[in-house]
Amino acid sequence: MRITCPFCGERDHSEFTYGGDASIVYPALSAPAAEWFEAVYLRDNPKGPHLERWHHVEGCRLWLVIERDTATHEITSVAPARSDLRSLLKDEAR
Repeated sequence: MRITCPFCGERDHSEFTYGGDASIVYPALSAPAAEWFEAVYLRDNPKGPHLERWHHVEGCRLWLVIERDTATHEITSVAPARSDLRSLLKDEAR
């Protein structure tokens, strides 16, 4: 599997570590334990397009949000996890 980092270019997936489901919205720190249990331990196992967090540990060391098809491993989008970096890339593209 090849991942195109917006800063380093196309790289092998071995340069990255998987950081989990990027679609999860975690509860407030003051939320009851039951809400945290559900957010941390209860997961769907989707088939098809899915948002994931990946850390580019062997490159720029930034966190990325990747949309990957869990059935085919096809990657359809890669963006920095930080919104200010996403804005920077959009400005540079203009």
